[in-house]
Amino acid sequence: MITLHHLENSRSQRVLWLLEELQLPYEIKRYARDPKTMLAPAELKKVHPLGKSPVITDGELTLAESAAILEYLVERYGDGRLTPPKGSPEYLRFRYWMHYAEGSAMPPLLLKLVFDRVAKGPMPFFIRPVARAIAKGADRAFIGPQLKLHLDYMESELEQNQWFAGEEFSVADIQMSFPLEAARARAGLDASRPRLTAFLQRIHDRPAYQRAVERGGSVMPGR
Repeated sequence: MITLHHLENSRSQRVLWLLEELQLPYEIKRYARDPKTMLAPAELKKVHPLGKSPVITDGELTLAESAAILEYLVERYGDGRLTPPKGSPEYLRFRYWMHYAEGSAMPPLLLKLVFDRVAKGPMPFFIRPVARAIAKGADRAFIGPQLKLHLDYMESELEQNQWFAGEEFSVADIQMSFPLEAARARAGLDASRPRLTAFLQRIHDRPAYQRAVERGGSVMPGR
């Protein structure tokens, strides 16, 4: 039996979604974030040394990292579903977007989250102006331009096809969902990028996505 160790408001929502898409039997063990630090609880380290989520256990196997988990599940249990044929141009795009999501799209989004917390977090009053100035400067000089670059790039990539790997929905779209949800929550993704907005609406309309939200909660805080 597959067990998903599911941390609220985290990347593990993607794994839960894929489990629902494949209609696999699974168990879910929930973990709550620390309300002050928003970090994962220490008990997750009993499952994996890094104490991060997502993590799955499947028999004797313990596996972390979103892309590795998604690829494992679809290769072992997918029976050819949600993956383009190997050797096809779509398969190359599929592998690209599976890695792009965390390797390229998420770093500027994480920087945005960190610097926003620096600017808004509690600190001595005499330090606050300096911290806010540093955060604002980083956003203006690097984070903001990088976010625009990546959002424009992703928007343009959906010009020819409605899904990232091609005309068919694939696991790459599940992997790409988290950075786009994060961009909508904190990086200005809105109707000015209609293809990305339409992509989010299409995934939200999928019954498996809706079941995953029902079981795991909202993808981003405040949703």
